[in-house]
Amino acid sequence: MLKKLAIALICFTFAVAGLYTLASAAAWPDALIQEVEALKAAGKDKKDMPASIAGVKEITTDELKKWIDEKKKFVLMDNRLKADYDKEHIAGAVLLTVDELLKDPKLADKYKKDDILVNYCNGVKCWRSPAAVLLLKHLGFKNIYWYRTGIPDW
Repeated sequence: MLKKLAIALICFTFAVAGLYTLASAAAWPDALIQEVEALKAAGKDKKDMPASIAGVKEITTDELKKWIDEKKKFVLMDNRLKADYDKEHIAGAVLLTVDELLKDPKLADKYKKDDILVNYCNGVKCWRSPAAVLLLKHLGFKNIYWYRTGIPDW
């Protein structure tokens, strides 16, 4: 009897987790997902990402270095894969992969809507940071910066 109860509890846990994942993915509007998919396709084709994104400020390498040197308060977000982050990242950066954010928008809940968020990835042909800034913008963050040239320029 105890074994059946344990199996039922495990099945229930997986069912709830599956529904939560589906609900989170459904939280993004179709138009936003289409924008993200277009960026992903451009990255796959090795095309440059847009020069700018409406409502998002761009930050240069020199400006970012100055902010770090001045100890300005901001959150530096590495939007690449964990393996890339583990191999190399800008000191002080936190890992927020766009893939995980797509699955679970609540990952952004630990940040305040008026925090300064600087996002980067693998440079102008990488789709991950422009996708992340679109998602964060949709979630209502107000001070989003995009370090478009990313790791290659660092």
